[in-house]
Amino acid sequence: MKRTTRILLFAALSVLGAAFVLIGAFSGQALAVLNKAIRVCLECIGIG
Repeated sequence: MKRTTRILLFAALSVLGAAFVLIGAFSGQALAVLNKAIRVCLECIGIG
């Protein structure tokens, strides 16, 4: 794969990933993910 193609692919995927993160954050999903992460961590250490 050419260097320019690789750079363009990286840039496009980075922009797409950032867009999905922003969409999730603005739709209130960040809090849901944080709550799930807290529950998983508490279960792993045996508290929850």
